[in-house]
Amino acid sequence: MIEVLYEDNHLLCVVKPVNVPVQEDSSHDTDLLTMCKSYLKEKYNKPGNVFLGLVHRLDRPVGGVMVFAKTSKAASRLSDSIRKNMFHKEYLAVTDGIPPEKGTLVDYLVKDHQKNMVRTTDEAHGKKSILHYEVLSAKEKKALVLIQLETGRSHQIRVQFSSRGYPLHNDHRYNKNVTKGTISLYAYQLTFPHPITGEPVTIRKMPPAKEPWNIFEVDL
Repeated sequence: MIEVLYEDNHLLCVVKPVNVPVQEDSSHDTDLLTMCKSYLKEKYNKPGNVFLGLVHRLDRPVGGVMVFAKTSKAASRLSDSIRKNMFHKEYLAVTDGIPPEKGTLVDYLVKDHQKNMVRTTDEAHGKKSILHYEVLSAKEKKALVLIQLETGRSHQIRVQFSSRGYPLHNDHRYNKNVTKGTISLYAYQLTFPHPITGEPVTIRKMPPAKEPWNIFEVDL
């Protein structure tokens, strides 16, 4: 069962579970898009195929908030808002190691599509990638970090912190000191203009209250 945070005639805002793909991939595991379509089909007793527009993504191991469009007009306008940098995404992450208290990270990133890996490069070969962060709490040589994305590159948060020696806890792709468990990165908050009214919509969800999230005592 999906967790719905907000719904109207144009939007469906839900929580993406950890390790669930956003849309069907080579694993053929149940994906979030299919789950949401099934939810709408059952709730409204819709015959035939259900339209649901996918306008942004999260990596499979990452959980958190997502918005889908219930109409083609909403999908078009949400996509336009993303292009105009009107989607404000905030993430929570746990890093191995404690970075400086706050800062802005700027890199040029390039993706190896065959290996599905991203690395830093120079301006001539990569896409400019910017994020802002603040350390909210530090404990047991780990830090709870609030991140605001200015650009939305593939694996951006993971690579930018890893390249500085503060890889995300349990990031099996970019952290050499991985233990068992899933990556400690969570799409905590999303604010965007409603595609019809233009009014701001904010959806928010805290990470699950288990290790390593629960070692920090922070009120957001």
